Formats: sequence, structure tokens, C-alpha cells
Amino acid sequence: MPLTIGDLVDMPQLGLSLYAGASGLAREVMWTHSTDLPDPWQWLAGGELLMTNGIFFPADAEAQGAFVEQLDRNGASGLAIGEGMFCPPLTDAVARVADERGFPVLWIRYPKPFVGISRAVAEASLVDQSRRFARTTRIYNAIRRITEVGIEHSAVEDALATELQCPVHICVRRSGAAFFPDGRTPPTCVSDAVRREPTGERLVAGVRVRTSASGEEVLLMDVPTHDDAVLAIVRGRSALDSVLLQHAATVAALELSHSRLILEHRRRVGDDLLTHLLTNQLDPESGRRRLAEAGIDPANATVLMAAADEGNLRDLHVGLWRARVPHLVGVRADRASLLVAGRDRAVEVVLAELGPSARVGVSAPLLAVGRTQEAEREAEWLLGLARRDGRAVVRYGEPLGVVGMSSIEEARALVQRVLGPVLAHDAQHDGDLLATLRAYLEHDRSWQRTASALNLHRQTVLYRMRKAERLLGLELHRTPDLTLAWLALESYDLMSGAPGPS
Repeated sequence: MPLTIGDLVDMPQLGLSLYAGASGLAREVMWTHSTDLPDPWQWLAGGELLMTNGIFFPADAEAQGAFVEQLDRNGASGLAIGEGMFCPPLTDAVARVADERGFPVLWIRYPKPFVGISRAVAEASLVDQSRRFARTTRIYNAIRRITEVGIEHSAVEDALATELQCPVHICVRRSGAAFFPDGRTPPTCVSDAVRREPTGERLVAGVRVRTSASGEEVLLMDVPTHDDAVLAIVRGRSALDSVLLQHAATVAALELSHSRLILEHRRRVGDDLLTHLLTNQLDPESGRRRLAEAGIDPANATVLMAAADEGNLRDLHVGLWRARVPHLVGVRADRASLLVAGRDRAVEVVLAELGPSARVGVSAPLLAVGRTQEAEREAEWLLGLARRDGRAVVRYGEPLGVVGMSSIEEARALVQRVLGPVLAHDAQHDGDLLATLRAYLEHDRSWQRTASALNLHRQTVLYRMRKAERLLGLELHRTPDLTLAWLALESYDLMSGAPGPS
């Protein structure tokens, strides 16, 4: 068993005497630490007897009391001060705080070397070191259970909680929620600590400590190689071993890596299936069977198209897995195509994963496997409208603002009826009539500004626009014709993904 403060005081050869905090003599000493830094509590792991010459010990009563309180709050077992050296006179505040908190303050008789005390603690710790090795081994043995419990539940959380003797949670850094779908729901003190800004936190042996509104201390540790996760530990009364904490973070990282490998394999398989559906490479029966294997029923499935200025599109599958939303995801350039079950829940998850810059287009219900390609076109068209109007989500069938229609069929019919002759001319002659029409309308029908934007002579713009009006059968100085041309061009841009007005 580790030595206690009382054991050390009872060893006459160590030259220790008690000044205050007698009720804390039973505190265990895991190690000794000698320092004269002004804020020594930042470098403690918990369970140390801090030894100091007192060079930087504060002189006034209030600061002395706060110094002792900080040491206690950060897990020190006690404070030993070199007697007759550099420490200013101790005030009544030291004795008061030490007695109230049961925090032993000792004198080290001059000229007793500090190393003698360190050796006594180190020799007594040999047995404890073997115990630590056994605990570390049991922590790593938890990895062997990963394949038994599956990736929906964490085997590591339970093992760490047992060995550290306090609640342990692997959380999503952004939200404070459980990382695993079947993980224990973190208590409010944990989720709040994870989400809160770092102001007011303190460091203990490299571990961030945040105190909840209800007084619990929550230790937050980064999980190596997994920036989106954090290991949260609710600190108990016993001191936590900093070495074991580092091993705990490593084991959590290994479990997350295992889960991500399986999720990445599932994503690739799903991406391949989605590609086959979008290119009509599967017959309806095979498509239904493979979708059923992915947990998706075409009758209540939907296609989403998502984009964001920030946020990781390639990790969408992780958030959907955590939320238990059956899905297929394919990421192409700056957007992701998703075939999902549970439309509203899926949209909620996508928006949460991608953040405030997220834009999502939502198709009409899939209903049949053969409609996948058409549903993706619907979602892509609606994503274009969401981007243009700055709306987070645009769903099929909703009023669509400036375009003035609610379906892709209406938009396609309008484009063909109004712009069809111009599109046919450009395709046949490799022409630029449509681009000129767009620039002309974007620049408020100014011949000169249109010519400058296209780097053309004004007469060339006049010629092209007269030809476009003849093909369209419209006179753009008339408000009804101008409105019709603008709506058709808006619909065409949204359907084709072309850039809208600047």
C-alpha cells in the first residue's frame, strides 16, 4: 500500500513535523515533487507531496490561503516547506484553510535533504508500481473484447471505468453526446463540460479540468488521431494516476480506429451500391434486395444532396451511423449524395454534422428503385436553390420562391418551352447566345456593361441579343416577356448547376 502523510511524519529520520491539517494525515502519497515555481499545481498529476524552499510562496494572508486551496483542489496530498529557508512567515490563513480542507502542511527540518523523503516514498511505491502494471495490462486487455461487442457499443468505456474507479465516457467533441450509438448517455455535467468554452479550465498534468455548475470536476483528454472525440472522466475522491490516464486515451483511440475502419468499409460498399442505382446498373429486384440489406425501404427512402463551406462531407456516414439512420453516401467534389431512410431525422443529422453553412436539397419520396436517378436530379436542383437563396433546406414540393414552381418537371417544361430554341442553336453552332442572354439580364439590360463583362464590342452584344429575341419569340423590353425569360434562365441554372447572378 502507498505511504500516507502520517507514515512519513512518523519516520524520525525524515525530519518532518506537522504544522496544520492534521485530519488529512491519512492521505496517500503516490510520489514526491520538488519545485519552487509560483503555480506548482499546474504540474501535478495527483497524489504528490509537494516539497518547496518557499522562494515563491506568497507573503500576504489571502494569497497564502489561496495557494494551499489550489494545491488541494488539484490533487496534491500535502505541502512540505523547508524550515528556516526562504519561505515568508506563514499566516493564520494557512492553518485555517489546511484544517478546514484536511490538507497537511509540514515543515522539513533544516538541513534535511529533500531527496531522502523522495527515496522513502519511491521505495514504498515499488509494490504499487507492480499494481499499476497490472491495471495497465487489464486496460489494454479490453481491446480484445472489441470484436465481441460490435462497434455500436464501447467495450473500452466499461473497462476504463472499472480500473479508474470513476465514470468514463467517450464523447463527441462538438456536442458532448455519446460517441457510440449504444454508449451510456453522458450526465449533464459531462456534456456541458465538453461543449463549454475553455475559459476557466485548468490543467492538471496536461489534462484539462472543468468544474460543472453542480460542482463535479470533469477531466477532458484528447483522443490521439481522433480530433472529433474526447475522453471525459468524472473525477472521484481518490487521486487519478496520470500514467494510467494516458494509457486510457491510447486504448480509446485504438477502439475508435477499429470502429472507423469498419464504418469506412461500409461507406465504400454503400457508395458502390449508390453508384449502381444512379446509373441504372441494377434490376429492380436486385436493387430492392441490396437496399434491404442496408436497412432501407424504397417506399420511405429519400435522396438528399448536401454541401457546406465548412464541415467534413466525408464523415457524414459517421454521424448518420451514430444517429442510427440507414444510409448510402457518395461524395463527389464539393457535395454529397445520400440515399436515406427517415428523411426528417437524416436532414437533422446532416445539418448538425456540417454546421451553419450546410445547404441541403431533399427529393420527393423515392418509392421505387428505378426512380433513384430522377430523385438525385430533384435533390441537386433543390440544393442549387438552397445555395442561391441562403436557405438551409429546400424540400421537394415546397414553394420555391423566385422560380415560382414546386417541381423539377415544371422547371424542365419551362426551360424547354422558352429557352429550347436558343439551347438548340448554341448546341448546333457552338454558340454563346445563352451566355450573352444571362449576362444581359444580370447587368440590368445595359448594353455597355454587358459588353464589358463579356469583353465584346457593344455591336456584337446587340447582334446576339436580337438573334436571341427572334429565336425566343420574345421582346425583352416588355415586362411579361422579360419575366418569362428570367424565370426560364433561373430554372435552367438550378437544373444544370450553372452559377447564378452575382
